[in-house]
Amino acid sequence: MSWHPQYRSSKFRHVYGKAASKDKCYDCVPITHNINDNHFCAVNPSFIAVVTECVGGGAFLVIPIKQTGKLDPHYPKVCGHKGNVLDIKWNPFNDFVIASCSEDATVKIWDIPNQLLKRNITTPKKELLGHARRVGLIEWHPTADNILFSSGYDYKIMIWNLGVTDAVISNPVKILDAHKDVVLSMSFNTDGSLLATACRDRKIRVIDPRAGTVLQEGSYKSHRVNKVSFLGNMKMLFSTGTSRWNNRQIALWDQNDLSVPLLEEDLDGSSGLLFPVYDSDTHMLYVVGKGDGNIRYYEVSPEKPYLNYLMEYHSHLPQKGIGMMPKRGLDVAACEIFRFYKLIPTKSLIEPISMIVPRRSESYQADIYPLTAAAQPALTAEEWLAGINKGPLLVSLRPGSEAVKSLPQFPDQEPLTEATDVSQQQEAQGRISVEDKQKPREIERGRKRLKVEENLPENQQTCLSNGFDVFQCPPPKTESELLQMYYRQQEEIRRLRELVIQRDIQIKQLSLELRNLCTDTDD
Repeated sequence: MSWHPQYRSSKFRHVYGKAASKDKCYDCVPITHNINDNHFCAVNPSFIAVVTECVGGGAFLVIPIKQTGKLDPHYPKVCGHKGNVLDIKWNPFNDFVIASCSEDATVKIWDIPNQLLKRNITTPKKELLGHARRVGLIEWHPTADNILFSSGYDYKIMIWNLGVTDAVISNPVKILDAHKDVVLSMSFNTDGSLLATACRDRKIRVIDPRAGTVLQEGSYKSHRVNKVSFLGNMKMLFSTGTSRWNNRQIALWDQNDLSVPLLEEDLDGSSGLLFPVYDSDTHMLYVVGKGDGNIRYYEVSPEKPYLNYLMEYHSHLPQKGIGMMPKRGLDVAACEIFRFYKLIPTKSLIEPISMIVPRRSESYQADIYPLTAAAQPALTAEEWLAGINKGPLLVSLRPGSEAVKSLPQFPDQEPLTEATDVSQQQEAQGRISVEDKQKPREIERGRKRLKVEENLPENQQTCLSNGFDVFQCPPPKTESELLQMYYRQQEEIRRLRELVIQRDIQIKQLSLELRNLCTDTDD
C-alpha cells in the first residue's frame, strides 16, 4: 500500500486571519436587524457602506475608510428609500457611486461627495423603476461600464444601462424571465458574458444575459442551494446550501454539466447561511458563515481533489454580514492578500479581518500579488450590449506602479475564417483597436524585427528565431508561464548578441581580405 502525503506545496498554506485592534474598528454603528440573507456591507478603498436602521424608510451609512473609532450617533445617512434597504454595491469603476435596492421596489444610484458627510443625502442621481415587487439583489457588471443587474421578488432579473441622461429610468434594456421563484444569488464569470443564479426552486442556472437563454440548468436532490459563485476562469461553479438533513453543505459543479456535482461535502449542523467569496488572483475560496464567527478558506485547483482545505479563522463574535475590500485597497507591505469587514450587530461593531501570508522579507512579494482587476472598465455599455466580450483591465499592486494591461485573450488555434456574425466582427475590431492603443511599442518592435528577418538569409533567420517567436506564441496564462517566457526572451537576446558579435568578426575578416586583395593588385 503506497503512502500519500497529507500536505501539498502551496504558498498560501500558512495564511492566517488577523482581527484589527479596537482603535481600527468602527464602533457604535447601528447595523440593520433585517433578516434577509445579504452582505449588508460594501467596501472600496475610499468608503465603507453599511445598511442601518431608520425610522420611516430605509437608509445606509457611508463612512470614510480611515474614519475608525466611535461613530457620531448623529452621523448623516443616505436615506431616500421608502422601505428597508436590502442590498448595496459600490460601482467597481467609480469609488464615489453606489447602488442600493429596497423593499419599495426601486433601485437608486447615489453620488457620494469626496469629503465628510455633513447632512443626509436624500436625492439620488438616478432611480430605476421596473420591478413590481421588492428588489432583493443588485450586481454591477465586472467589465462593462454603467451596466447594472437587479433581481426582484417578481422573479425577474433586469439589466439597466445607466449611461443614459434620464434621472428616472423605467425601461430596462433586457428582462430575464427564466426563473419560477425568487433569485437568491447572482454571480458573473470573469468577463461578464455568463450569469449564474441560485433560485428558491433549488435550481442552479447558467444564463447568457444578452440573449436571455438558459445555457445550463440543474438541481441535485441532496443539495438545496442558497448561494452560487463562478470560480473565475476555471469553468466551475461553487455553491453553498443545506443537505436533506439540514446540515450546511458546499458543492462544486462543472459549469457545462450541472447534472451531478463534482464535489459535495457537509460542513456542520449550524443553521446560518454560508457566503462564498472567491479570489481569482490567488485561487483562494473563502466560506463565511452567517450567525457564527468562522471563516473557512480553501485553495482551488483545476484537477482533483479540486478543493484543498487550508485553515479556518475562529471568532466568538457572530457576524450578520460581511464586506470585502477590493485588491487595490490592501496593505501589500504587510503581505495582506484579502480583507473582510465583519458586521457584529450585538456589539454595534464593524471589525476588519486581514488574511495575511507570513513572510519575513519586508519587500514587495510579487509571487502572491499577480496582476489584478483595475478600477477602469474594459468596455462601454454599448459595446457589451452589442455582443463584445472582454476581460477586465489589469493593474499591478506594486507600489508606484500604474501600468494597466488588458486581460489576454486565448483564441483557439484554428485556421482563419471570415466572420459572418456582425457581433464577432465588432469584437475583433474592438480587440485590435484596444491592443493597438495599449501596445504601440511592442507592435513597432515587431515590425522592425520582421524587417530585419526579411533581409537575412534563410539559415540565419532560423538561427535568429531559434524556434521561438514571441509574437506568434499565445500570451502567458499564469505567472510561471510569464517567467518562462521572460527567461526564453533573455536567452534569445543572448543568442542575438552572439550573432551580432559573429557578424562583426565576419565584417572584420572581409575587410581584411579586401585590403589584402587591394595590396595584391597594387603589387
